Order: sequence, then C-alpha cells, then structure tokens
Amino acid sequence: MSEEAPREVAEAVVDPEFGPWLAQASILIVDDEPGMRNFLVKLLRPRCKLIEESADAKDASRKLDGQHFDVVILDNVMPGKSGLDWLAEQRAIGFFTDVILMTAYADLDTAIGALRIGVIDFVIKPFRSNQLLNAVARCLDRARLQRENFVLRHELNSSSQQVYLRNKLLGASAAIQKARETIARVAPLPTPVLFTGESGTGKEVAARSIHSLSSRADKLFVPVNCGAIPAEMIESELFGHVKGAFTGAGKAREGLFMFAQGGTLFLDEIGELPYHLQSKLLRVLEDRRVRPVGSEREVPIDARYVFATNADLQKRVASGTFRADLYFRINVMQIELPALRDRDQDVLELAEIFMRETSEQLGMPRVPIDARMRTFLLQYDWPGNIRELRNLIERTVILGEFREDYLKSRAESPATDITLADVERRHILFVLRETDGDREEAARRLGISRKTIDRKCASWQL
Repeated sequence: MSEEAPREVAEAVVDPEFGPWLAQASILIVDDEPGMRNFLVKLLRPRCKLIEESADAKDASRKLDGQHFDVVILDNVMPGKSGLDWLAEQRAIGFFTDVILMTAYADLDTAIGALRIGVIDFVIKPFRSNQLLNAVARCLDRARLQRENFVLRHELNSSSQQVYLRNKLLGASAAIQKARETIARVAPLPTPVLFTGESGTGKEVAARSIHSLSSRADKLFVPVNCGAIPAEMIESELFGHVKGAFTGAGKAREGLFMFAQGGTLFLDEIGELPYHLQSKLLRVLEDRRVRPVGSEREVPIDARYVFATNADLQKRVASGTFRADLYFRINVMQIELPALRDRDQDVLELAEIFMRETSEQLGMPRVPIDARMRTFLLQYDWPGNIRELRNLIERTVILGEFREDYLKSRAESPATDITLADVERRHILFVLRETDGDREEAARRLGISRKTIDRKCASWQL
C-alpha cells in the first residue's frame, strides 16, 4: 500500500476458531515484499477491524505515530534497516505493542536477540495461514489478560474498593432517578463526565454505569484513585515509562491511560491530582496522546474519560491549587450524586440489599430489620452515606444483632445539617411507605389531614 492509500477499516467477521478479540484488532504489517503483504492483508482484513501495511521502517514509524495498533507483524530482513534494529529503536522511545516476527532464519542468536528486544511470538517462513492467525490470537489474549490482571491488582490495592461499588444505582427516590436518567443520556456520547457529591455516594458505581451503557462496554473500565497513589509514583502509573527513565525503571511499562485503550478511564478524587501533572492531563485530553515518562514518542490514545470529586473544585481553582483550564475541560457534563439523607426511603431498600448480599458473602444468617430499626435508618443523617450504611449492615451481620450502643451513639450525635423540615419529610414518607402509599391511612396515623399530606407531597414533587 502506498502512503496515499486510504486506511482500510471494515466490519470484521468474528472467527470462532480464534476468539472474539481478533475481530476488534488493529494490526500493522511491516514487510518489504509486496506479495507477502498482499497475502497477509487478504488473510487478516476480513477478520480484523483495521489493517495497515508498510514497506519499510520509516513508513512504519510514521504510522505508529498516528494510530494505535494491537499487534505488529514484522519481517526481519528488510533493505536499509532490519526489523529487529527498527524494533529496538522503537522500544527505546516508548513502543509497547506486541510484535510477531516473521523470519526464514530460525537460528538461536536471532531468537535470543528478538526476545531481548521484546518480540512476543515467531512465525517461520514459509508458514500456513493458521499458524499466523494463532500467533495473532495468542498476542491479543496475552495483552488482554496482562492488562486485566494489572487493573485487578490495582483495584485490590485500593482501599476505596468495596463490594457495594459493584452494585447498580438502586433506589426509587426522585433524586437518584434524575441521576440515572442523566447517565443514560450521556453514556452513548464521548463527552467527559464529572461526578460530584459527598464521599460514599456511589460515584464509582455511577462511572461504571456510564461504561456499561456505552459502546465501550466490552473493553476495560480502568479506575484510578488519584488520592491513593503516592505523588512520586502517580506520573509513571498513569502515563507509563520506558526502561531507564528513572532509578528503578529496569524495564518499560505501559501506564493506566494505555490500559484503558478503547475503554473508559475513571479518575476518582481528581482534585487530589498533583498540580504539576494537571497540565499533562489537560494535554492528554486535548491531544488524545500520552507521552510515557522518559519517552520521545507520544502514543495515540482512544479512551472515554470520567472524573469524580467530593471537593469543591471551584474553590480550589480560586485558591490556585487546581488549574482553571483543566476544570473547564473536565466540567463539560457535571452530574451530582445525592447524599443518602436526601434519598428518602432508598435507605431501606439499600439496607435490605446489603443485608442479603453480606449474609451470603459471609455465610451468616440475616438480621431482621424491624420497625424500630427502620425508623432509625430513615431518621439518621448518614454523614458517611452509602459507605457508612454498608459498614453498619456488615457489622450487624457479624455480631448477629443491631448493637444498642452503636445506635444510641449515632442517635445522640449532633446533626448540625439536619432541619425540622427534613425530619418531618422523612417521617411522613416513612409512614406512607408503611401504609403502601395510602394517604388516608397515613394521615390518620400521623394525626393530620389528608390535604396536608397532599400538599406536602406536591411540594416534594411526589
């Protein structure tokens, strides 16, 4: 293919023999022989998302600068510069993609040199179609498993990861319904989303909802807690690094940005990102390219970005600790998640769900939530939001009862933010729930008129 030839992107047919990942793959073929390139293009194009070809190292370098590839199929013997020499240069400046080497000379020295440079697989010329397809499938599976394992280890090391974060946005309150509707509208779009709200309101589960409702749902969701990674490590964790970039960098490594290639990157506690990295993040968002630490190359990146914070970013902008240009870039679509105390009777539904899940996970019996406990759940202010509720239920299942000392200490703790109107609303809604929405019966139990309940519900838009 000449440099002027259009990029070939086609609807690939899933080949069950080589797995679903082949149909989503982008592959670059580097070989000076037109016959071999034509053979490989005809073999791979019906099965892959994108196929590019280059006749020499210079053209291959240009294409790597403009497009991310999942696999590179590289011929070793080429005029001017061998495939391995070119690969060594690319690895040194931040090239991480898996490479399959084609060679007619299967000697031990070539194999050792190729492995040291980072070749993942070999095909010996002449080869059959299935040999090459199997090599590509192995590379794709290896890269996928490597990234998934890294992300899982990253999540397990994060103190913010709790079981409840895997749940959906549950509840029937008007506040959470509004959040769900907004998420459903924005999920199919590429627009950055900023979730705000108090700690423990479920910002990560909302971010996961956006990912699962988007066209990227079959790719990785990569969560990063910007406040949990040490400041001296966060740049390498996010952007990756090349070998020798700093003391201790014994080998090159991709960053979390590149792990989110094709998927969604969730940057939690974005307000805690060190100031010197905020300009680099802004450049990634603007240019959609990532420069690993110590690299001369900027790697093309295609990811959806979702952010979250419990801090007031506008105040941080005013105080000079958060960049104004970054704030305006990430604040395209802001969704505030309501505090648990503002979600009416949702607390009862969540408590029942957590009780069932926790008892199953721990293999212990459930503890009944009686009328007295339900009243406490509705009237308590929940400063720790869903996280605090989850902890209460887990503690209760372990102990086998709701501890009186705990409930008494919470009930007596000062709730400076709660008002008389809040208490009235919660109590009326609790009685309405107890009467299955029968306003006449609720009015009788409360000792007020039916018109009073109708007027209150209208003011609460119920």
